[in-house]
Amino acid sequence: MTSRPQEQAPSDYDQAVYNLAALAGIAVNWIDAYDQPQTVSPASLRTILATLGLPCDSHRQADESRARLQEINRSAALPPLITAEVGKDIVLPAQCGLQGQSCLIILESGEQLARKISGNDGDAPTIAAIDRYGYHRLQVAGIEVTLAVAPPRCYGVADAFLDKGDARERGWGLALQLYGLRSEDDGGIGSFGGLAQLATKAGKEGATALAISPVHAMFAADTHRFSPYSPSSRLFLNVLHIDPADVMGRSAMQQVLQEAGPEAMALQQRLEHASQVNWPEAGRHRLNLLRRLYGMFRMQGTPSAEFAAFRLQGGRALADHALFEALHHTLSAKTPGIASDWRHWPERYHHPESAELRRFAQEQGGEIDFHVFLQWQAARSLQRAQQAARDSGMAVGLIADLAVGADNGGSQAWSHSDEMIAGLSVGAPPDLLNTRGQNWGIGAFSPLAMRAAGFRSYIAMLRSVFAHAGGVRIDHVMGLTRLWLTPEGADANDGAYLRYPASDLLRLVALESWRHRAIVIGEDLGTVPEGFDTQLKDSGLLGIGVLWFEREQKQFLPPKAWPAHAIATTSTHDLPTVAGWWSGRDIGWRAELDLLMPGDTEAQALDDRKQDRRSLWQALQEAGCVSGEQPADDQPESVADGAAAYIAQTPAPLALLPIEDLLGLEEQPNLPGTVAVHPNWQRRLPAAASTLLEQTPCRRRMRLLQRPDIKK
Repeated sequence: MTSRPQEQAPSDYDQAVYNLAALAGIAVNWIDAYDQPQTVSPASLRTILATLGLPCDSHRQADESRARLQEINRSAALPPLITAEVGKDIVLPAQCGLQGQSCLIILESGEQLARKISGNDGDAPTIAAIDRYGYHRLQVAGIEVTLAVAPPRCYGVADAFLDKGDARERGWGLALQLYGLRSEDDGGIGSFGGLAQLATKAGKEGATALAISPVHAMFAADTHRFSPYSPSSRLFLNVLHIDPADVMGRSAMQQVLQEAGPEAMALQQRLEHASQVNWPEAGRHRLNLLRRLYGMFRMQGTPSAEFAAFRLQGGRALADHALFEALHHTLSAKTPGIASDWRHWPERYHHPESAELRRFAQEQGGEIDFHVFLQWQAARSLQRAQQAARDSGMAVGLIADLAVGADNGGSQAWSHSDEMIAGLSVGAPPDLLNTRGQNWGIGAFSPLAMRAAGFRSYIAMLRSVFAHAGGVRIDHVMGLTRLWLTPEGADANDGAYLRYPASDLLRLVALESWRHRAIVIGEDLGTVPEGFDTQLKDSGLLGIGVLWFEREQKQFLPPKAWPAHAIATTSTHDLPTVAGWWSGRDIGWRAELDLLMPGDTEAQALDDRKQDRRSLWQALQEAGCVSGEQPADDQPESVADGAAAYIAQTPAPLALLPIEDLLGLEEQPNLPGTVAVHPNWQRRLPAAASTLLEQTPCRRRMRLLQRPDIKK
């Protein structure tokens, strides 16, 4: 850990760096996962501050950066967007000096409210509360800003049931790694078409929701990059999940496959029968079919009004993303060595609005049009899957996953570079699960730039992920209040926490949640800042209760002791499955890859697991979820049954069972801290979407998931 002993007094220069860091929102002192105080080293702070545009290589430079930052903070200008809450007075920045002035508020409905700004000099100016949520306009002193007035909490599971005329407050669902789903002619990658099939089946079984892995846009020109949590852009969709049969019908898909030749047909068969997703080959194959279908679409000759409307609605953001994809495709063909990261491209390609790229767009209009077409097809397919979920009876439907960041070399960072922090990567300090810390190689928004831009890109991102879902899971939700940022290429230990405007971000989440009538889940596993769990609870943003962590010392908590403001689940994509945990498969992996806790041995870990098994079986028995003698390590079937029944008994509004535990699979989707040595994000499910839930273990566990207060 790069830290400074607490008792060592800093020099005057180091203190100047500390003062600047604190003013910039960097936590100089923090508490680690072992409850030990840590202090970020001056060297790490200097590097991080420099990437934030606050150089401090000397005492004088640190003072100058501090003075410049103070001047920004003292600005009397109103920001372009101010958040507030329904029923509470609207608080304006203290330094704006608008006390006593009259103002006009124009609601989204067009209704106008004349108000007076109250407050004495020295007090924060306030405007009387508004009782309707929405993006309203505030006009005062010759300027206009947006008032984002949020409901007091997010839309909830009970609200979703009420919208269906149902008085229930609790439901159950499944969690799916979409890429692993099998369906007819899937070409080796799970598709939105297969998702629609599974959603229909699950809804008819009584499911409330179906949570899916992130489907953000990846890199079409580089199918080797496939981690769903390192996307190119969180504003658009992964086009590799398009079902080619959904574009122009199955006969058209079969036609273009035959036109591609015998080798392509043989490749498709081989990819479909593989036990893992071969992303490079399957991705290229799917894009080849989609390109042929696009050609068929263009040959129709009749303009599509729906396609034109999609392009118009997507606006500049869609145009920029399609431009990035076309440029990446072109450069990959010409200079593959520099194409993987836009920061390695020639300077003339660094800004979407450059004259050089305007010429490129004119010359490569067909290629750009193809990528707009792909986004259109992806959006149509995902919306159909959500509609299938709702039509099958689900109150919530699909729960989309919002990744914590996007690849620094991708489309979102390229087209929104003025709002991103260049040179820093999101990650995590060492903790109980990842003793070496993590550097995820993904970028983050700049808090200062977010405010200055009126949270424009953040709101656009929320709307994108809410657009085709009945719920959203926010990965690493602690990022709404602070993010661990590390200089790119540096060790994770050399990072620091940067503070984010949590109140503003949570209000915007709640507002978009109600506008889309979608629930919100926050992945709050890990080191949660003091008080932030209460803030999440008060905002109606559901946390996540995981079987492996809901314990008191070594004992598993009884279901009724689980939190009522969090969903309940047996595991997550980063943790062992029930069968894998019971057999110790996860310990075997960690021992083989040297990922055990420092000082631990495989024998010790297996011995600890033996005790944990006894504890879990006892908890399952006491809850009435299992009976009889504890099964052998290689007999996890009854344990998987008991775990499903166990989470169903919790007070959680939603019990969510991973598809791996529904099927009783041993391997987990992802092993944190690994890349090529473990098949992360590649495992395929053993049966097709159309028959998956008909398997006997699945039907049994879905019956066990029925909540006690749900009438059958």
